[in-house]
Amino acid sequence: MKLLASLSLVLISFFSNAQSLDGSWRVTEINGQAQNNEETVMIYQEGYFVFASKEARSNHFLGTGGGVYTMKNGVYEETFDFNTYNSEKVGTTVKCDIDFKNNNELTFSYSTPDGLRKETWQRISDEENDLNGTWVITSRKRDGNLSQMTPGARRTVKILGGGRFQWIAFNSETKELSGTGGGTYTAKDGKYIETIDFFSRDDSRVGAELSFDFEVIDDEWHHSGLSSRGAPIYEIWSDYREAYLNKKE
Repeated sequence: MKLLASLSLVLISFFSNAQSLDGSWRVTEINGQAQNNEETVMIYQEGYFVFASKEARSNHFLGTGGGVYTMKNGVYEETFDFNTYNSEKVGTTVKCDIDFKNNNELTFSYSTPDGLRKETWQRISDEENDLNGTWVITSRKRDGNLSQMTPGARRTVKILGGGRFQWIAFNSETKELSGTGGGTYTAKDGKYIETIDFFSRDDSRVGAELSFDFEVIDDEWHHSGLSSRGAPIYEIWSDYREAYLNKKE
């Protein structure tokens, strides 16, 4: 019986991953028009999504949005936790059709006040490593002591998938964004290295590389090193669903 159960889990995992969104994506066309002036990257991981846009030439940050999503029977729904393009969307659910051309290309189609909008996205990567996931900060060391942080309306989330990362500090009640940044990363042998592609507070930080030590202890990510300003940091990040979403359910 154990063997049959194991085989069933393998088959379920195989078919669910056949059209998995997990990883990083880049928009290539909107309504048939190539997107050459702006770069928009979206990360999906474990039921959460974020996207961010910047000017392709100047790296100037343009905006971001994200939240939780579901996908079933070709219908895709997303509920925004934050959206700098339209804060009125925060807390609302958007439904659209989704079509996989193959595992590396997808198309979203949905209605807008200006008519039907069709977006084509190409997968960047579905690479996996020790830190793939959606995390929320729950502890930070101050003056040598760990200070607990309970995620509520105000929280800082960090999503890592497909070799891309993005952190977002926001308040879902006031619909305000405190800041965000993201780019590419590697996580191997206890070293986490990120290269900044965009930063909402300071475009000049684009291209900077930061190196940290990391360790996953009891499913919590212990993160230490120096911040972008050179200050020492020690943070603990917890699984987002366990630390925040499950408390709401």
